[in-house]
Amino acid sequence: MSTPTTVPVSKSQRAYAYLRERIEDGRFVPGYRLVLAQLAGELDMSVVPVREAIRRLEAEGLVTFERNVGAQVALLKETEYQHTMETLALVEGFATALSAPHLSAAQLDAARAVNERMRRCLADFDPHRFTELNLEFHAVLFEPCPNPHVLDLVHRGWRRITVLRDSSFSFVPGRARESVAEHDGILDLIGGLHEGRTTALDVELAARHHRTNTLDAVLARQASHRPAPSEK
Repeated sequence: MSTPTTVPVSKSQRAYAYLRERIEDGRFVPGYRLVLAQLAGELDMSVVPVREAIRRLEAEGLVTFERNVGAQVALLKETEYQHTMETLALVEGFATALSAPHLSAAQLDAARAVNERMRRCLADFDPHRFTELNLEFHAVLFEPCPNPHVLDLVHRGWRRITVLRDSSFSFVPGRARESVAEHDGILDLIGGLHEGRTTALDVELAARHHRTNTLDAVLARQASHRPAPSEK
């Protein structure tokens, strides 16, 4: 029996994966300059595949080119963050509702345990750690979604949010306590669904409002710190 051949990864693909991973995990923050020669040295390759990878990231909206500056990680655009959060609220709310009937008692216990870890984080608040736990909590609830297309949209939304803003909770730390309480409410609704006291629509709306509540808090924070227009 012949052994399957491994398709080699091109230098451009390797550079793309390297850059994308660092943009998504926050090591390359918005505004970070992508210097071709430096990146090529880190990857031990010429600048050509690095340039190709950056062009691909530019097409995806993750990188921009500024005159006299060069390539840099795309800066946060308030409207783009809002649109992404609004979309994620819809698809994640629906995914959570689809998942809810399939969640086992063990999975619900796991979600409660993560939420308790989030609650303990409130005293000595680390927004980045809190955000990691937040994704872990929600992943327990939406990963069993039986619709793979909806689940793919949720994954895309979370990746995009990570690129746009490493942690909303660093901008609105007071939102963290509210978020933990809303998690309790979502879990109660899912438990009620299993007992016939609530509906999947109740779960979907709660999960959706949970996401838009964070968006509203961030937008309110930004509006309150926006310079007032100068009087003419």
